[in-house]
Amino acid sequence: MSENRLVYSTQTGRIQNKEPTRTSTKTDGIVRLRLETKGRKGKGMTTVTGVDFPEKELKELCSQLKKMCGTGGALKNGIIEIQGDNRNKIKATLEQLGHNVKLAGG
Repeated sequence: MSENRLVYSTQTGRIQNKEPTRTSTKTDGIVRLRLETKGRKGKGMTTVTGVDFPEKELKELCSQLKKMCGTGGALKNGIIEIQGDNRNKIKATLEQLGHNVKLAGG
């Protein structure tokens, strides 16, 4: 069923959506490290999820982890991706920063 909501008025113009925007995701306080190879042509990629930081701080953390591991990586949709199997190095670094870290997956 369609929802009746006003999107345009001839008197005031376009009506803006009044829903609040989220700047960070809610997590359970546990940072999870996972080695993913599916969809990556057999190459391993360490993913870091559950870090409840704003976008700017996530970029800084991603940069710090890439330098520490000596590999490339990216930040996509709030998930830090680091090339290769660097779970142990990343776990040690995040625990030094005070995070509760778990190795997830196989």
